[in-house]
Amino acid sequence: MKKRSSFWVILAVVVVLLVLWLVGFYNGLVTKTQGIDNQWAQVETQYQRRFDLIPNLVNATKGIFTQEQKVFGDLAEARTRYAGATSVDEKAQAAGELESALGRLLVIVENYPELKSDQAVQQLMDDLAGTENRIAVERRRFNDLVKDYNTTIKRIPGNLLAPMMGFSERNYFEAAEGAEKAPEVNL
Repeated sequence: MKKRSSFWVILAVVVVLLVLWLVGFYNGLVTKTQGIDNQWAQVETQYQRRFDLIPNLVNATKGIFTQEQKVFGDLAEARTRYAGATSVDEKAQAAGELESALGRLLVIVENYPELKSDQAVQQLMDDLAGTENRIAVERRRFNDLVKDYNTTIKRIPGNLLAPMMGFSERNYFEAAEGAEKAPEVNL
């Protein structure tokens, strides 16, 4: 009789430990997804800073650029697309389109010497450069968190348990095509 009751006690302890481990694993994945979502919010904060600077730069340069109206339209369209995006992937794609249009604007600004001496334009360009650096840092942090999370759910036992718990792989932020060639701006 004593052997039988010891068996049930040991089995109960093993089951309780297994349940506690599963709860810990699940909570760990929840914590990682929340970290990823929080970091994406940091990326979006920097995007918002960029979006707030762009209209000022456009207004400061608009009078000079009568023949470059397409760039201004592309900037406005990309901002609108970003505002309407609902997923991280859609927002990342819209941000890439904005970066492309912004790069074309910077090249155009470079072609107008009178803008190089304009203090307001110079300050806006400096602010924009600082914001671009912040965006790069936040994106890197976002990708680091995604890598950690994806590694967890791809390794055993995560690859077995995560799908049953409703967790799936998250996408990295990937730069838009052609982003590896940054425009040169020497103001």
